[in-house]
Amino acid sequence: MSRGFSLTALVAALALAGCASAPDWKGPAPDQALQQADVSARLPAAAGAADDTPTFQWTQVVQSPRLKDWVTLALANNRDLRVAAANVQRARAQFDSSAASRLPIVGAGLNASRAPNSKGEQANTLTAGVQLASWEIDLFGRLANLSDAAAAQLLGSSQAQRATELSVVAGVLQGALALQADAELLALARQTVDSREATLKLVRLRESVGASSQLELQAQAGLVAQARATLAQLERQQAQDANALALLLGRPLPADALAAPLASGPKLADDAWLTEVPAGLSSTALLRRPDVMQAESALRAADANIAAARAAFLPSITLTGQAGQVSPQLSGLFQGGNFAYTLAANLALTVFDGGRRQANLEATQASRLAAQAQYERAIQAAFRETADALAGGATWRAQREALEQQRSAARETARLTRLRADQGAASTLELLEAERGLFAAEQAVLQARQGELNNRVALFKALAG
Repeated sequence: MSRGFSLTALVAALALAGCASAPDWKGPAPDQALQQADVSARLPAAAGAADDTPTFQWTQVVQSPRLKDWVTLALANNRDLRVAAANVQRARAQFDSSAASRLPIVGAGLNASRAPNSKGEQANTLTAGVQLASWEIDLFGRLANLSDAAAAQLLGSSQAQRATELSVVAGVLQGALALQADAELLALARQTVDSREATLKLVRLRESVGASSQLELQAQAGLVAQARATLAQLERQQAQDANALALLLGRPLPADALAAPLASGPKLADDAWLTEVPAGLSSTALLRRPDVMQAESALRAADANIAAARAAFLPSITLTGQAGQVSPQLSGLFQGGNFAYTLAANLALTVFDGGRRQANLEATQASRLAAQAQYERAIQAAFRETADALAGGATWRAQREALEQQRSAARETARLTRLRADQGAASTLELLEAERGLFAAEQAVLQARQGELNNRVALFKALAG
C-alpha cells in the first residue's frame, strides 16, 4: 500500500514539475501575427513572404552632410539615449543576479560555541572552514524560469534602446528640416515685407497727389501689417524649432545654425536631403521593428514568470553544509587531523499561505494577457504607421506638384497684373490681391515640400529594424 502511494506521489510530482517548467518558447508565427493585426493588405508585399530585406540604417537614408553631423552629435549627447543605455545596464545586472541565484553561495567563517558535551560537561567548540549557505536545488525550474524572464527583460531593454535611438534620429531629421523651412519662409517673408513697404511708399505718394484713393492706401497698409505679423510669427517658430533641436542634440546649436541653411547647402526643393526609402518590402519586415521585438520580449518574460509561479506550488529542496577544522582550543584549530564536515538537506512544501501563491499565479497570467494584447497592438501600430507613410509618399508629391503649378500661375498673374497696373489698366487693389495670392502660393509650396521630406523620415522610422 505504501509503495503504491509513493509511486503515485512520485508520478504526481513529476507531472507537476512538467507543468511548472516553461515550454520552449516560440514567438507567434509571422502569418498569424500579421493576420491578427488585420492590416496586412495595406503593404505592397504579401504577408508571410520570405523576409530577406536588409536592415535600414540612418546613414543609408541621410544624404546631407549637415544632417549627418547633427545626427552623430545627438547620438553622442542625447539624454534620452543615456537613460536608455542605463536601463540596459540595469537589466543586464538584474539578469546576472538572477542567473547567480541558481549557484551556491560559498563563504568562509569562524564559529565558536559553548555547550554540554556527551559527559554533561561544558565544552568549547571552535570551527574554521568553508560554509555552504542555503542553496535551493532547482528541481522544478523555478529559478531557471526567473532567469529566463530576466533574460527576456534584458532583450526588451536593448530593443527599447534601439527604439529610442530611432526616435532621436527621426526627431533630429525632422527638426533640421523644420529649421531649413523656417529659414526659407523667413527669407520669403522679409522679401515680401520689403516689397510691400516699397509699394506702400509709392501709394502714399500717389494718394498725396490724388492719383490713388484712401481705400487703396489703407489696403496696402493692411498688406504691410499682415506681412510683418507673418514675419514675427515665423521668427518665433524658428526660435522654438531651434530650441527643440538643441534639446535633441543635447547641447546648444552652433552659432551659425540659423543662418547657415540659406548661406550654404541645399534648399528644400533640392534632392540632396534624404533618399527615398523603397516601399516594396515584405510585411514581415515589420516584425523586426524594435518596438515589436520589445513587446515580444515582454510576452516571453510573461510566459517564464507564469512557469515560475506554478513551480512555487511544488516542494523546495535546499542544502546547507560546512567543512573545516574543529578544535576545542584556538591553538589547535589549525593542526592536522581535526577536519570535519556537516551536510544537511531540507525538503519543504508550503501547505497554507492564505492564497498568496494562487494570487501571484493569477497576477502573472493577467500580465501575460496584457503582454499579448500589447504585442498585437505593437504590430497593428507598425502597420498603421507604415501604411500612413506609404500613402503619404504619393499624395505629398502630387500635392506639391499641384501647388507648384498654382505658384507658377500666381507668379504669372502677379506679373501681368503689375504690367497692367503700370499702364493704368488695373487698379492697385487688383495688384495687391495678386501679390497676396503669390505670397500664399510660395508658402504653400515650401510647406508641402517639408511635409514630403518629413514623410520620408516617417517611412524610414516605420521600416527601420
